[in-house]
Amino acid sequence: MNQKYSLPFWGILLVIGVAVMSRLLPHPLNMSPLAGIALFGAASLKNRGLAIALPLLAFWLSDLVLNNTLYRGFYDGVTLVHSGMIWTYGAMILIALIGFIALRKVSMTRLVGASLTSSFLFFTVSNFGVWMSGTMYPKTIEGLVACYVAAIPFFQNTVAGDLFYTLAIFGGVAVAQSRHELRHSWSHLWNR
Repeated sequence: MNQKYSLPFWGILLVIGVAVMSRLLPHPLNMSPLAGIALFGAASLKNRGLAIALPLLAFWLSDLVLNNTLYRGFYDGVTLVHSGMIWTYGAMILIALIGFIALRKVSMTRLVGASLTSSFLFFTVSNFGVWMSGTMYPKTIEGLVACYVAAIPFFQNTVAGDLFYTLAIFGGVAVAQSRHELRHSWSHLWNR
């Protein structure tokens, strides 16, 4: 699997779209495809701005649906943005930057490393945001520590989700590409 992904743009959109739709299915808290999508965008798209913007747009669209249906009780009225967006979306941008650096060449070791780094980064940034912009914890070192400690039970789902979706997205694309190449090579043999 040591390769750079070369999908047409519509194929990349399809992969990101299918992955983001899985956020709308019932799933354990913090087990989502978002890090996998950000890493895939970084590894697949030559235009770095687009590699960051597409996953963020997909994230925002799924947030729009979730925040105005499933999580409607947390917000007043229709919610287009929420107070934690700067932290979670900022973490997604940083995850894409990890992808630009770590996934110049895609390998299993690099995928697992990028996924685990992404999990830790998302945990650190998003929970800092909960502490910084929320009212649940005092703005002290003790409050920050309490916020991180309270989030530890969710971290295992973040790691599991990031690993699962990252490997599923990249593995699924690799299998599809190899099947396409195999089919293409067989058709050349038969058409001689």
